[in-house]
Amino acid sequence: MSSNETDLRDDKPQFVLPLVVRIERDAPPSRTDALETSARAVLEILTDDRSLGDGEWAQAMTDWQDARIRKVVRRARGAEWRRAGALPGITVDGTEAEVRVFPPVPLDGWPKELAKLQVSGTDLDDPAAPGPVPDGAVVLWLNPGLDMSAGKTMAQTGHGAQLLWWAMADADRTAWQEAGFPLAVRTATPERWAALAASGLPVVRDAGFTEIAPGKTVAAEGSDRFAPHLRLPLP
Repeated sequence: MSSNETDLRDDKPQFVLPLVVRIERDAPPSRTDALETSARAVLEILTDDRSLGDGEWAQAMTDWQDARIRKVVRRARGAEWRRAGALPGITVDGTEAEVRVFPPVPLDGWPKELAKLQVSGTDLDDPAAPGPVPDGAVVLWLNPGLDMSAGKTMAQTGHGAQLLWWAMADADRTAWQEAGFPLAVRTATPERWAALAASGLPVVRDAGFTEIAPGKTVAAEGSDRFAPHLRLPLP
């Protein structure tokens, strides 16, 4: 993106895509499951009929995508989660995680039910190391040199899924959507990250507003089943 294009996007009204992850005190989801579920939640709202054509969310989605692509993840439990669930949006279930995504809102125009929710406190762990990438799943590779909270990382994996969706051919998009958006989130080795970051594949470049300095956070790679042309060349 050229500096002029960046300036034009910055000059437009800024919107944010809210995501809320359910984190109950006695049953928090695993980190990787939350990261993968948030990425699928972004894809679900991008492709929902209400986000397209004359749908009720279409204008908000267009306004959001015409400016900077901002996402903010907040946490909720108990009554907070139930109140968030009463607002228009989509709840996406992972193996353990539950993430609700809402149509974009102005930066300073959050619904009060969501504005009250905390951004902090989204630190999650994996009880065991994630297993092998499932056959056919696309992969969102995390930069191994960064230390981000789970909430921040959930926003980044959402960005990565969105960039991959934009880069796919129509046939791959259709097949991926019909399959339920199979994807995996894994942390790259330093060597693999260097290759991914220089490969020309979709890479998330964070603006550095929160937690980390500006830089690359996630690389999105297709699979042999979906968008094989968006794969890192084999050695």
